[in-house]
Amino acid sequence: MAVSEGRIIDILPTPDALEKYQPRELVERSDHVLIPGLINAHTHAAMTLFRGIADDMPLERWLTDGIWPSEKRWASAEMVRDGTRHAIAEMLRGGVTCFSDQYFFPEIVAATASELHMRAMVGTPVIEFATAWAENASECISKGSELVHDPYADDPLITSCFAPHSTYVVPDEAFHQLRVVADQLDARIQVHLHETAREVEDALRATGKRPVQRLADLGLVNSSLMAVHAVHMTPDEIQLLADSGVAVAHCPRSNLKLASGIADIPSMRAAGVLVALGTDGAASNNVLDMLGEMRTAALLAKVTAANAAVLTAKEALRMATLDSARALGISDSTGSIEPGKWADLTCISLQSINSQPVYDPLSQLVYTTHPDQVSDVWVAGRRHVDNGRLTTINEADILARSAEWQERIAAKIGN
Repeated sequence: MAVSEGRIIDILPTPDALEKYQPRELVERSDHVLIPGLINAHTHAAMTLFRGIADDMPLERWLTDGIWPSEKRWASAEMVRDGTRHAIAEMLRGGVTCFSDQYFFPEIVAATASELHMRAMVGTPVIEFATAWAENASECISKGSELVHDPYADDPLITSCFAPHSTYVVPDEAFHQLRVVADQLDARIQVHLHETAREVEDALRATGKRPVQRLADLGLVNSSLMAVHAVHMTPDEIQLLADSGVAVAHCPRSNLKLASGIADIPSMRAAGVLVALGTDGAASNNVLDMLGEMRTAALLAKVTAANAAVLTAKEALRMATLDSARALGISDSTGSIEPGKWADLTCISLQSINSQPVYDPLSQLVYTTHPDQVSDVWVAGRRHVDNGRLTTINEADILARSAEWQERIAAKIGN
């Protein structure tokens, strides 16, 4: 593969490449696989600093007893910057070259990703109650347009979207406003949807509608929407997503840990729903490991469908790369290895004892590898990981800052 000015320009046999090009840098990795950079289609990067503070709880308790009180006390521009830096370092070490984020202070997320030369889709959170970042949903929408969408409209690495948290914390009026603004800006929307059975039951009691039907009635169920989780969907609702061009961000390990349920990914894919793959945040996963997410997604699909061939290793890799790029609307520039696209690349060793012997590299990649087998990572041609070491981020500084946050947060837990 030949790369120039950050883009893939040629793919050809090695002898031909050495004859045709005079590279400034030559990288050779025997017994490795080179794949498109992994794309984390849904996460909350800054929540690395909350990793482990609210474990072993169902979603509702996790939010109300653990996460929301912690965010009320600690969410700030400083916390988001430091937590996002930690997350980017962790994701790069695990072969991730792009992430889709949904968190407070999105302008800080965007600035941090841009500074570190990381590809990101930055979601503006939309929530009705007051937070450290905005007073209400209307202010969230206006600030997102001003601070995230407009400044990065032409950025090659940073794209933006709107990210209403869920139907249970955003009223109809805000969804109406969001639809108008998103249409004006041609912006995508991503929302936690049908994540738990209780969410659906509460919505029926409060509105008489299941959440996806309410969004459909508000005109938001269309090809610009990404439904995050989509665990508790009926066959008719799955067909509605397929017919409307809605993408789904599947976060299997977060769903398992919170006991939210198992999304019926085989039925979604059979109906024609585009399914992307994400980790969710480190406070509910608890790692930003897309290699492990691929493996879990493939295994759960097999059990769900009672069919060992329903989601193959090749299909799991596609979910974590090109399908995630398609769901984020960036597949014209990343998500696959082909000339003209950005050189967002991940190289993974299959030399480890857990990955030997190798009969099928794709199967070994999905079913055996771990983040510590990632040897090299490039984002738009810039190398961030070289033979397993971060090259553009000081890992010791990241760990020191996170340790400071741990000490501060731990001192206030229970007080």
